[in-house]
Amino acid sequence: MWFANFFIAGSITMVLPFLSLYIETLGNFSESYVQRWSGIIFGVTFVTAFIFSPLWGKIGDRYGRKHILVFSAIGLGLSVLLMGFVNSVWQLFLLRLFMGVFTGFISMSQALISTQTPKHIAGRVLGTLQTGSVTGTLMGPLLGGVLADAIGYATSFKSLSIILFLSGFLVLFGVTERKIKAEEGQPNRFSSKEVLGHIISHPMLLMVMLVSMFIQIAHFSIQPILSLYVNNLHGPENIALFSGIAFSAAGLGNLLMTRRWGSIADRVGYIKILILLLFLAGIFYLPGGFVTNFWQLVILRFLLGMTIGGIIPVRIAYIRQEAPIAMQGEVLGYNTSIRFFGNILGPILGGALASGFGYSAVFVVTSLLLFACGAALFVAKQHNPDLIKNHS
Repeated sequence: MWFANFFIAGSITMVLPFLSLYIETLGNFSESYVQRWSGIIFGVTFVTAFIFSPLWGKIGDRYGRKHILVFSAIGLGLSVLLMGFVNSVWQLFLLRLFMGVFTGFISMSQALISTQTPKHIAGRVLGTLQTGSVTGTLMGPLLGGVLADAIGYATSFKSLSIILFLSGFLVLFGVTERKIKAEEGQPNRFSSKEVLGHIISHPMLLMVMLVSMFIQIAHFSIQPILSLYVNNLHGPENIALFSGIAFSAAGLGNLLMTRRWGSIADRVGYIKILILLLFLAGIFYLPGGFVTNFWQLVILRFLLGMTIGGIIPVRIAYIRQEAPIAMQGEVLGYNTSIRFFGNILGPILGGALASGFGYSAVFVVTSLLLFACGAALFVAKQHNPDLIKNHS
């Protein structure tokens, strides 16, 4: 599963450094047009992902997750393959929309591993799994930049689809899913009404899921326009390669710390570590809008990655504690859906801020969002001390 996540994350992130540059090749567009459509096309994938994630989670709870992962990998591969043949912005838009149906591969893999992991080591195990997607995310943008400079944007899409298809075969023949029995006293199946009722009746669980949305808004606000920002700082020479370096810097910091944050949270408490990581991410995000050269941005991206890297495994480990085994897939599906809603809003917000107020505004607003999330979770922690004590 680690290798499948590595290939999926690497292939998907390979296109990020040159997605906005690819849009520029589809017509004679103004810079503001490219900025706006970069945000829309980047974010539209998560519209369908937002709709389908709870559905995949519910199916996974009932029938197992392995075959859903295979189906997802094939759907991603087909979507990326067809992107290499587009000749208009609208065609690219529709394919990114279609791609969202299958985008929950990594989240579903986390649900698969989470349900088969003892609760007391969930943070460490999920952190280890996270290093697979992080390593792919780290190498993907860098290799994608080199690939795009060498063979062109369209051919890069066609080549990357092969790796996505390979990931599906890797899961099909290399992963065995064990049937997990429900906890004693818990039913084997929950209705969607019961799942939603469980989430609403657990205030810290609900708060963690809502914070997930704002974290994604903050994190994805800069993603679709990062290559344009790098172009402003560095210039057009080898722009795809240097955009890849900027993307990969966050991945490197993420890789170094994600497993360690999971282990620390297993001992100290998941909510405490989440609050710490949110405040640190806000601190490291803010100066990015005021850098004067490319390498300053790279250093800040690296530091940001060290904090962002712990948020996903710690968050999922907390949900593993709070949700019965028979509903965990659907709960994680709702969490993924909320995250994807943030992924929709983030690029649109970033594109609007960049075109209206400049790139610095994106970093300032993003930093404030992260601080607000940390403060909200801290207040919720103070109002629910017994829940925090139980999970420390």
